[in-house]
Amino acid sequence: MALAHSATPHPETAAIARHVLRHAAAALCLALCGCATTATDFIARDHVGDGTFTAGIEGPATGPDGALYVVSLGKDGTIGRVDEHGKAELFVTLPEGSVGNGIRFAADGAMFVADYAGHAILRIDPATRAISVFAHLPGAHQPNDIALAPDGTLYASDPDWANPDNGQLWRIDRDGGAHRLESGMGTTNGVEVSPDGRRLYVNESVQRNVWVYDRDEAGALSNKRLLIRFDDHGLDGMRCDADGNLYIARYGAGVVAIVSPAGELLREVPLTGRKPTNVAFGGDDGRQVFVTLQDRGAVETFRADRPGREYGQRPTAGQ
Repeated sequence: MALAHSATPHPETAAIARHVLRHAAAALCLALCGCATTATDFIARDHVGDGTFTAGIEGPATGPDGALYVVSLGKDGTIGRVDEHGKAELFVTLPEGSVGNGIRFAADGAMFVADYAGHAILRIDPATRAISVFAHLPGAHQPNDIALAPDGTLYASDPDWANPDNGQLWRIDRDGGAHRLESGMGTTNGVEVSPDGRRLYVNESVQRNVWVYDRDEAGALSNKRLLIRFDDHGLDGMRCDADGNLYIARYGAGVVAIVSPAGELLREVPLTGRKPTNVAFGGDDGRQVFVTLQDRGAVETFRADRPGREYGQRPTAGQ
């Protein structure tokens, strides 16, 4: 979910200088490790135009059908389906009183949706579009974003926007059991699991911290430490690529920051919109990155040099 207030912008000249330096450093790193990029990589363009979604635009996630799913199509409390050409249509309207935020897809194709108004995780059957409550989160403020570990365990961020030091973190087991793992955090927002399932990342929007935890086979967390801290603007949703690099929506900065598992800022991808809320991977090869923009009600997209750790796969011809 986007920040509840506008961040103070930094001088444009400084931003341009930082971007040039980081781009050069990232290019050198890629050359040294033998990873090639093309001239069209990391250049954002429009995928869905302005005003298609409300200011509550979030999600996003690519389904097993290859389509992109994004919340708040035309009005809050809805989920839209966006095809490869950027055409958006209504997928479902959520039950009265429910408002969706983060979306993830399970291995069986089921859609999980963070219902921040209903303090629950919803499950949507992709075939019948039937909606049920998968988990209740008693004592939750939201939830906001969700992450799905390789073993099917869910994690949910739970910010308290009225109190920036009252954020929470939840684990939702495969049977729907919900466990509050931590309280008294900052404004917990983006959440993601590493490709091997051994790390959990959580960011705090107002405090601009990205934390990393070790994760064991039972889903328990330990050894919390700071991965990276940003000096300006805010943080929102994030996703890992297949190598474990984090793609972080930098709300107010108008960029997607790419951070290595060691906490190094590799590059920033400039966007047209200033308020990205979340990112997702998709496309035929998993290298297409989709970014939801609050200030535009739109979706921008760019090509990455690596696939995401999770992304929908298009049906083959004839299916």
